Amino acid sequence: MNNKTRLLTATAILCALSVTLSTLVVFPNMAPFQHAINVIGAVVLGPWYNFLCALLTGLIRMGTGRPITSVTGAVVGALLSGLVYKKTASLPATWAGEVFGTGILSAILSYPFMKYLYGLDLGSPFYYIPFFLPSTMVGASIGILVLLSLKRAGKLSDLELWKK
Repeated sequence: MNNKTRLLTATAILCALSVTLSTLVVFPNMAPFQHAINVIGAVVLGPWYNFLCALLTGLIRMGTGRPITSVTGAVVGALLSGLVYKKTASLPATWAGEVFGTGILSAILSYPFMKYLYGLDLGSPFYYIPFFLPSTMVGASIGILVLLSLKRAGKLSDLELWKK
């Protein structure tokens, strides 16, 4: 099996896992498992396939009735965490990339979509930060714990498919 096939397969598996966990494990205004998968995907898939995984997950979640924040709240953090991991290979920096990308940047990006597409008068472009930030901090931490377990087991470098 060539590496592109491995990357596409891993993208599909992580996307399915993200959609399933985000559907089954529900917290008010939180989808922490999307962020956990973003951090895991940053290491396994690299920035571009991780972005694709988050985009597909968000689109599938929108298809089940979730708002466009399912997409806008995932793709920036996925891309940024993947770029940070590619540049630094640091798990704490990858966590920070996901948290900043989703908790701050995606929260601000979501505002015009919700205001102009959904007609919600939210009052401020910073409206979603208090909702997105805790969710991404919790989810990114779960992802880091999974990655640290794989690292301790000596399997993390085997899973960095984007490097192969």
